[in-house]
Formats: sequence, structure tokens, C-alpha cells
Amino acid sequence: MSRASDGQTLIQRLACLVHGFDTQHLPAEAIEVSRTAIIDTLGVALAGSVEPCARLLLRTPGVADSPGPCTLLGTSRKSSALDATLFNGTASHALDYDDFSQPFGGHHSVPLVAPLFAVAEAHGLSGAQLIASYVVGVEAEIHLARAVNFYHYDKGWHPTSTLGIFGATAACGHMLQLDETKLATALAIAASLASGVKANFGTMVKPLHVGQCTRNGLLAVLLAQSGYDANPEALEHKQGFLNAYNGPGHYDVRLLFENWADPLEVTRPTQGLKQFPCCGSTHPAVEMMLRLRREESITAADVEHVEILAHVRRLPHTDNPDPRTALASKFSIQYAVARALVDGTLRLKDFEGEAFLDDDVRAIMRKTKTRPHPDMAEDSGEQFGAEVRVTMRDGRVLVRKIDSLIGRGGDNPLSPSELWEKFHDCAARALPETVVLPLFERLQALETVADIGQLTRMMQTCEAPRVAMAS
Repeated sequence: MSRASDGQTLIQRLACLVHGFDTQHLPAEAIEVSRTAIIDTLGVALAGSVEPCARLLLRTPGVADSPGPCTLLGTSRKSSALDATLFNGTASHALDYDDFSQPFGGHHSVPLVAPLFAVAEAHGLSGAQLIASYVVGVEAEIHLARAVNFYHYDKGWHPTSTLGIFGATAACGHMLQLDETKLATALAIAASLASGVKANFGTMVKPLHVGQCTRNGLLAVLLAQSGYDANPEALEHKQGFLNAYNGPGHYDVRLLFENWADPLEVTRPTQGLKQFPCCGSTHPAVEMMLRLRREESITAADVEHVEILAHVRRLPHTDNPDPRTALASKFSIQYAVARALVDGTLRLKDFEGEAFLDDDVRAIMRKTKTRPHPDMAEDSGEQFGAEVRVTMRDGRVLVRKIDSLIGRGGDNPLSPSELWEKFHDCAARALPETVVLPLFERLQALETVADIGQLTRMMQTCEAPRVAMAS
């Protein structure tokens, strides 16, 4: 077991950092990117609230039955903080349209937004407090990811859930002002509540991972707050999280603390918002096809053959030449690239119903081959690269390549109009049209909101929602 020179365990050191996090002087950039990520997450959560994986939760006995003050987004119902977190967390990942992070190996905002909104609504806390705790949560979960990835990811764990729970715990513990001892206890409890295997990607269980992760992170905090105890060596113990989930020799605890908050993880260019409503691993290839279509004025009818060369880490979960459900089409790089060629864009409707059976898109998919890019090293620091080669009927071969495209962020952020277009496309699926723009405008000043309840009231509806078609 590894202890610091002062005798602290890893969890105790992490709790000390979370407790002592200086959120009084957050740089303007950190506030801006955090606010944008939160707006984006709420938008996709509202869209996801009408999806079957979320609505089925409401019909499950014992789920969302508890009375409480917390809003189930896109519904007329309120429940306990734990139940609201489970529902809203699941909804936020239902469409796989939420932001993601390269070092995290998953989606860094969804483990945090649902539990933070539940806690803030229950306790009448402010938007500024929520943003500060969000920044803390991102810092904690991504530092843990740096210590265990990518072995953790490759082994089959779903980091959004298995690592996100620690971010949720840190963020909620910070928001509820737990002391260092109780923060350490909460993080130790979280080590036993972490779960989620990638075998369930492409099913409703993937978003359920997020709902359970967010609920369990908040539960760990509430248990610690009430007096529960836990082993502070739950990370490094021979049968603790690191050795059980990764195994000896497959993690580096130095990275858990290296460059803590310097710079803040939320400001790094390794986090990105999704412009397209499908798996982030498909986005570099989709963007290259869109550039070809736009810059070369090509149409699907002109194409003889398409070759997709992606970074090797982008293919195991997206190389699906024949998706048979709408959900599976989100994880088909062939479908996403073909749809981009045919339509020149990707929207939510392209991953619903039987859109994946479109004859024109299927015709391009049959002409498409994929393989790992020979010049993109598996251990490269840039793992979101792709090259698309299109052979035209006239014999020309058109090529576009990008070494790294982690969604939209850093030097390539979504413009205000693009953020609005995505938010509107999502939120209007659950809320009355008249509410969507005022909500978006209010969220754009999130750090000035005195009580989060002012926002959650706008995310309720009295009308029966349009339930998305089951795939």
C-alpha cells in the first residue's frame, strides 16, 4: 500500500485537495467553458427525458416514487434528490449527445450535472456555487482517469460511470461543504459503488450506467454526511479499486495528483462538446466527410468507394457496417459518415426510428471500408484522428485528414448560434416552444442565478411529452 510521507492514503490526499480547492478566484475562462458545458448537458438531458430508457424508469416500481423537492427534467414530477439524479442522469446520456474528454475516456459532464442540480435545488443554492463544484468534480474525475487510463478503458470498464462516480462524489461533497474526513469517507464509499462494463454499449444500459453512477455518487456523500464509515485505503488496498479494476502495474498514482488544477482540467483542449448526436469516436471521420462534401462539392451519386482510416482506439466500438437498431447506428462509423455524405449534416432525427435503413445511406455504406490508420500510433497523445478517402466515379481520389478533433472546444468552440441550435433541437423535444429561448437566455447567465430552483421550474412541463420511438 502506498502512503504519502505524512501518512495519508490516496483518498485522504484527494479529499484534502477537493476540500481545499480555491473556487473563489476561478478564471473567467473556467466559468465560461463550464457554463457552456452545463447548458449543453441540460439540453441533451431534456431531449433524453422523452427517450424510452428514461421513461421506462418512471414506470419501474420504486423509482422516482419518493416525495421530494427535486425536478425530473422534462416532466411534471418532483422526487427525492437521489431519484431525480437517477432519472436526470440517465436522460442526460440517453442520446449519447453529451460532451466528452480524451483523457477521461468518456463523458465528463454527465456524472456531475444531474446530482449538482438536485443538490442545488434541494438546498436553494446558486448557479455560482454549482459552477464551482462542477469545476472541482471535473478536476477529480479526470485526474483519476489519468492515473488508470487507457488500460482501464481497454479492459472493458465504462469510465464515464466507473470514474465519473468519483467526480460526482467530489462535486457533491464540495457543494455540501463536507469536511476532509467525511469527503474521504464518501470517496471510499464510492470505490465500492463504481460499476459499468462496455459490453452494454449500444443498449439502454449505457445511459443507465450514468444514472446509477450519479445516484451512487450522491448517495456516497449523503451516507458519509450521516455518519457512515469506510476504508480510507479503498483505492490502493491490495483488494481496492486500483488493483481490482486495473490490476497491479496498470496504474500510476502519481498522475492522480500531478499538476492538480494547473491548469484547470475544464480549460484544457482535451474536452469537447458534441456537434453530432452520435458516438464521439465517429466525429473526426464525419467532419472530414463534411469538409470533402463542402469543399469539393461532391454528392453521393458521384462516389464509387469510401475508405475510413481512424485511430485504432476509435474503431472497436464504432466499426459496425450493418447497424440493426437506431441506437446501434450511433455507434456505426460507416452509418454516420454515409449519412453525412448523403445529407450534409447530422441531426437527432437521423438516429431515430428506421432512419438507419435509408436506401441512399445504405448504398454508400456498402461501398465503405474501415481500418486503423497506419500513421496514428496507439499510444499517441492525439487519439481522435481520422482520414477519409473518397474515390469518385471519374477516378479522382479525394482525401481529408485530421490528427485530432475532440468535439468542439478549445480553439474550435461552438459559436453562440451553434450552441443555441443544438439546445433548441434538444430542449424543444420536452418543453413547450415558448419556454426554450427564455430558458437558454437564463442559462447563459447561470453564474448570476441566486437559486437553481428558478431554472428547474422552467424545465418542468405540465403537458404529456412526446415519447421517442423505441428502437
